[in-house]
Amino acid sequence: MPTTSRRWNHNIHYHGVILREISKGARTALDVGCGNGLLTRELQRVVPEVVGIDADERVLDQARRDCGDVDWVSGDFLTHDFGRRFDVVASVAVLHHIPDLRAGLRRLAALTAPGGVLAIVGLARATRLRDRLIHVPGLFQHWWFSARYGFWEHAAPTVWPPPHDYTTIRRVAAELLPGMVWRRLPLWRYSLIWHRPVTT
Repeated sequence: MPTTSRRWNHNIHYHGVILREISKGARTALDVGCGNGLLTRELQRVVPEVVGIDADERVLDQARRDCGDVDWVSGDFLTHDFGRRFDVVASVAVLHHIPDLRAGLRRLAALTAPGGVLAIVGLARATRLRDRLIHVPGLFQHWWFSARYGFWEHAAPTVWPPPHDYTTIRRVAAELLPGMVWRRLPLWRYSLIWHRPVTT
């Protein structure tokens, strides 16, 4: 649903999927590919210490202007040395920017602290009839919410078509992140939730 910013698009629509996974004891969060920082600021309302990282300096500058109380990092999450792991690692519409899917998932998992959660909302290519059928209610959602709230176009770079299909992402994620929970979502999205075991 639309956030308190009253902006709406397909990514903002699913911010709640990320926020619902945050435990009460979470102290640190990382927003990977934070873009304009809308999710980052929502994370800040429930987690004391939040870091947002993005490789696009232009959109990061806008995020800094809108909210100075976040640790904004300009860089590539695949190689940046954060020097720690996080109770919450969030990623919305980022994984399809990474050609090497395995490297992206491994890095996101490595940044997740024991007992923490990795929460991903992503998009992919539909190669099966089932995936295409899920797009049908998404069309009606798009029309309804766009008419009601307007469609906010973010300033971050886009990648289309996505390099990975839904089937591949689910298979690779199940292999690398045992116990992950996968859901196909309308509005051309999926969610992937993984809780890192406390003992690792």
